[in-house]
Amino acid sequence: MFTGIIEDRGTVTEIKRRSKESTLTFRVNRIDPREMVKGESISVNGACLTVTSLEGDTFTADASRETLSRTSLGKLRAGSTVNLERSLRAGDRMGGHMVSGHVDGVGRVKSKKKRGGSVEFRFTAPGQIMTYIVEKGSVAIDGVSLTVNTVEGGEFTVNIIPYTLAETTFGALRTGNPVNIECDIIGKYVEKFMTCIRDVETS
Repeated sequence: MFTGIIEDRGTVTEIKRRSKESTLTFRVNRIDPREMVKGESISVNGACLTVTSLEGDTFTADASRETLSRTSLGKLRAGSTVNLERSLRAGDRMGGHMVSGHVDGVGRVKSKKKRGGSVEFRFTAPGQIMTYIVEKGSVAIDGVSLTVNTVEGGEFTVNIIPYTLAETTFGALRTGNPVNIECDIIGKYVEKFMTCIRDVETS
């Protein structure tokens, strides 16, 4: 479990592709690699991966066929910058919202506009994702916990403050770039519960 509060911007140093899977190596900057352990979970651009090895200031993680098909990790290249967050520990402050690291799908940046000192990003997303995007609700984009400003058809907007622009990959996002989207898990459970109730009532 994660919170969507990014700890570090890491750098992809190597990608080994084999069949339909990949092994990725990342260099950390602010995270102390001595505090990391093999087998722990780490969010990479919002996708939960398992640390498989550690060496110096780098760690390696495997991305399965399922992960590559449902996220933008397959488009990473050596030199790409990624958002990193280690898993939530008991007793930690919950600064963002509950993020599982299970990406629902990939959206795209449609536009970005200056709004005072901040930037408004507009994203497009598939219909199954938009079902769970609620105005003033929570959403994780590339692992960053954000509040939805507006929802219009197959698009939604978020406001990115200067701190987030500087400390995450948002500062480098451009129109057309893909992003990993994870909808609020509470909404997904509510829908499942209501579907079960309707199924029982109609059976």
